[in-house]
Amino acid sequence: DEKIPPPLHLEMRRASMSNETDLPGFTRTVYERDHALVTPESRVWTGLQGWKNTIGAHFVSPAMMSTHFTMYLAKMGEESSAGMPPNGAERFVFVVQGVAEIQVQGKTIRLEEDHYAYFPPDLPHEITSTTGAVLHINERIYSVPHSSDVDKRPEFLHGITEEQPVLPVPGEIFVLRKLLPQTPEYDFNIHVMDFEPGEFLNVKEYHYNQHSLLLLQGQGIYRLGENWYPVQAGDVIWMGAYVPQWYCALGKQRSRYILYKDTNRDPLFEYGKSFQ
Repeated sequence: DEKIPPPLHLEMRRASMSNETDLPGFTRTVYERDHALVTPESRVWTGLQGWKNTIGAHFVSPAMMSTHFTMYLAKMGEESSAGMPPNGAERFVFVVQGVAEIQVQGKTIRLEEDHYAYFPPDLPHEITSTTGAVLHINERIYSVPHSSDVDKRPEFLHGITEEQPVLPVPGEIFVLRKLLPQTPEYDFNIHVMDFEPGEFLNVKEYHYNQHSLLLLQGQGIYRLGENWYPVQAGDVIWMGAYVPQWYCALGKQRSRYILYKDTNRDPLFEYGKSFQ
């Protein structure tokens, strides 16, 4: 029998089973005009169109204010398979738990925990799991570059988080890895950020780029607008355009989160069309 490796994100699963879920009517979940915090006791699992033996929980979608991407968790059971994203949509998949396989471009690729894959729009592919897996997924309709200087289109890729280089972040002390190329054909990137206890963002950020965030390990305080939220592994955050944001890691262990970020597009084209 195949041996299943010990889980990398055990804290996230323990948080999902917190005693908070036993308190009648209690939730830490908050939804505001420009941000949201979604905690494990508020997850609602439903079937996903085209998926087999899988349930999903959507946390970010265009149903929110001016949001143009989705972020959801897909909980794949035994002998499960994924559906294709909508026409024109690109897809990023990160394995939180378990093992999945992808079939793409004539190859079969095994994805374990902390492995990931990016599928450009309309690329035929299959995602299956024999023993079960939990996937973190971002999808969006691809935004074609408006610059004539960009003549390339994004390509399929896959990798392992820990094999990606640690990038310099002037003025900051956290550890940053980017999982997608920093080239203009890609309209978003995925950041994995590590903070030791007591480390924090130096810049109190304010920008047009939207985020989704899944806290994989640890705990801390997240400032969103004028609100300060205690957060822990398993929590999901949506950050809309121009919401002030800041994080500090607390507790006794490293914090790690995976974050979606819009990149390489002029906000005049990205957001101006929303008001036409």
